[in-house]
Amino acid sequence: MPLHQQLGQATKFRKQVINTLALFIFAFLMGCGENEKKKKAAVPFWENPVQLDLEGIKKRGFIRAVVDNSSTSYYIYRGRRMGYEYELLRNLAKQLDVQLKLIINEDIEKAFQMLNAGKADIVAINLVVNEDRKKYGSFTTKLNLLSSVLVQNRKIPTLDSLQQLDKKTVYVRKSAVYKDQLTQLEDSLQIDIDIIETPKNSDELVDEVVRENIDFTLVDEDVALVNSTYYSEIDIGLHINSPSPVAWLVRKNAPDLLAAVNDWIDKGKQSTYLAILYGKYFLNKKNSYYRTKSPFSSISGDQISKYDDLIKKGADYLGWDWRLLASLVYKESRFNNEATSYAGARGLLQLMPVTLERFGVTNPNDPTQSLMGGVKYLKYLDKFWLERVPETNERIKFILASYNVGHGHVNDAWRLALKFGKDTRRWSNVAYYLERKSQPKYYRDPVVRSGYAKGHLAVAYVRDILSIYESYRVLVDPYPRTIKDQALASN
Repeated sequence: MPLHQQLGQATKFRKQVINTLALFIFAFLMGCGENEKKKKAAVPFWENPVQLDLEGIKKRGFIRAVVDNSSTSYYIYRGRRMGYEYELLRNLAKQLDVQLKLIINEDIEKAFQMLNAGKADIVAINLVVNEDRKKYGSFTTKLNLLSSVLVQNRKIPTLDSLQQLDKKTVYVRKSAVYKDQLTQLEDSLQIDIDIIETPKNSDELVDEVVRENIDFTLVDEDVALVNSTYYSEIDIGLHINSPSPVAWLVRKNAPDLLAAVNDWIDKGKQSTYLAILYGKYFLNKKNSYYRTKSPFSSISGDQISKYDDLIKKGADYLGWDWRLLASLVYKESRFNNEATSYAGARGLLQLMPVTLERFGVTNPNDPTQSLMGGVKYLKYLDKFWLERVPETNERIKFILASYNVGHGHVNDAWRLALKFGKDTRRWSNVAYYLERKSQPKYYRDPVVRSGYAKGHLAVAYVRDILSIYESYRVLVDPYPRTIKDQALASN
């Protein structure tokens, strides 16, 4: 065989060997990768919680808490954020000197996952303390003692003993303790109960009993008490178990946060705070009824205020999510069209006399004139910032701050940010200098034209409105979707 043919065959053979080795190495590496994925998948989610304790939360500036949208946890009533858990968490956040961010979630198992993944810092749902749940995190000091009660409709023959649950079907919330409680009851009484878990929350299941879609459900005693104030047809007299401690949950590797929460709970018990708050939501039956059955409640209705249609019209003109404009109206006047501030601002959007005149408002107590006058002012501010802040969600923050403190002061902060080389299209950069406009170093700077201002109040104003908006966005149905249906970060 000629030499050049021998060399050609040798070269071809080497290429085949190299390709075979490459395929083998690739397959080996892929196998290692798959094995690694399997190993990671095999590790329970609670075994490696994110490293984040109180110091990191304070540095970040906010605490994230998982809550229910329910009559006992968190809801909107006439534009106001309410709920037993909500008010507790708001007080806790104040004590920790951080902002509060709420996560609405009805899947308890998912809440545990979010906690350990660092997407939440505390699960603030009435959790019965038991050994199985301790693997997911550390329980706080008990907040209360609760038992579970059977909810049944008086229109059908009601049960008066637990033994009568034999051969009955009971619907319970998924991932809650109710299934385990009923299973224990089956074993102790030697009965057979058909237990059906559902993703619906306790309030929804009580509604199902009232509508006679199901015969029985199991809920916490406090939930049953609240619902019994406006559903006279339900019977809640049959308790399944003795009162058990309920608490909140934090990550197992967050001992400082746990200690701070426990200290806050202990102080709340020593004072009258917890008792007063409990009475407000669970013992005042008349108020509970109006708050939870009103068309202006996020639990039973889809309205924020009686001016919703007018607000939607104004939002269409602006190109805003109507719930964002509603948040501004709530912040300014609490939906009171006759509101007047100490400075003389009037109407739903609290316009000063000079602004009322400028935008054609002759009767500030007329809700249509008042609101549309404010909307026209917002439109003016939008045009003012449009070229310099083209991104809509960022520009909204500039508009809100300008509405509160005046666009001259916000413009000063913008010029300061520009002078010091910051990206002036980002609200966080401009807010930094606006917060410092009460300091001589900044309000006496040559680029500043409007002088001294309590800019930190305007920054807090923006943050408050966006916080209210986030609550409305999550709890109230959107109409129309004129801007992205997403949270507007406040920093």
